[in-house]
Parts: sequence; C-alpha cells; structure tokens
Amino acid sequence: MSAKAMNLKMKRTISEKMMMRKQRKKKGSSDKDQMNAKNTRFLVTVNVLGSAGPLRFLVNENDLVGGVIDASLKRYAHEGRLPALGSASGNFLLYSANAGADALNATYTIGSSGGRVFIMCKKVAQPSMTDARSEMISRKGVNGKWKAWLNKSLTLKILSH
Repeated sequence: MSAKAMNLKMKRTISEKMMMRKQRKKKGSSDKDQMNAKNTRFLVTVNVLGSAGPLRFLVNENDLVGGVIDASLKRYAHEGRLPALGSASGNFLLYSANAGADALNATYTIGSSGGRVFIMCKKVAQPSMTDARSEMISRKGVNGKWKAWLNKSLTLKILSH
C-alpha cells in the first residue's frame, strides 16, 4: 500500500471514530431527555409552623412525602432556624396548603398531591393513661371540687361588697 492510501485509511478511521462518538452523545442525550421527562423537578415551598419564613427547594416529582419532610428538616437545621425541630421525620406531618385538612401519607409521591405549597407541623403526641396518672386525676377531682366551691364563694363575697 502506498503512503497516500494508508493516510486515507487512517483518516477514515478517525472520522468514523468521531461519528461514533457523536452518535453515542446523541443517544446519551436522548436517554437524558427521557430521564428528565420521567423525573420532573419543581420548586416546593414548605411553611414550618412556628418558623419565621418558608423553606424553598427543588424536589423530584417521584420523591416520597417522607423524603420531602426529611429534606425540609435538614434544610431547616442547615439554615440555623429557631426553634430547633430535631431530625426525626416521623414526628412531623405535611399538609397541602390548597387541599383539605388531611395530612399527606408519607409513602405517597409528592407529585401526586398536585400542590407546590405545603405546611409542616409536629405530630401531637397522645398521652398514655397510666395507673399512677389515673389515680392522681381521681384524687384531684375530689380536692378540685372543694377548691372550685371555695373560689366561687369568695368571688361572690368580693363582688357583693
């Protein structure tokens, strides 16, 4: 083979390599476009009860509500906001600001709620009734009646003078 033919062959292989790279890039970008179409990101606003202002950050449409609560708590702590809330996401509920009064289920996706503005608050702990506590309440009930009667009697006498 002559030098000119060999040089032409090398040019072809280089140009073929470049074409292959371009095709791979195009193929990769279409995969990314499909991936972006599946994972739509949007800005959410989370108002934390007792905090000065809302938190704003990006989430994927397929993120779970529990993950958004966790991200909110991390963002809240990272910004150094007060009052300190802690990091246990199981102790918080997320409500949609535009929907009804029911809290969002932590296992649902955030995109299924249809909203972009949310309210986060702590769960109210239900106190458990123990024997000691029930006994204390029953004793307080008897003493409380005397105190209530005495206060009522004194108030009537003071108001009549």
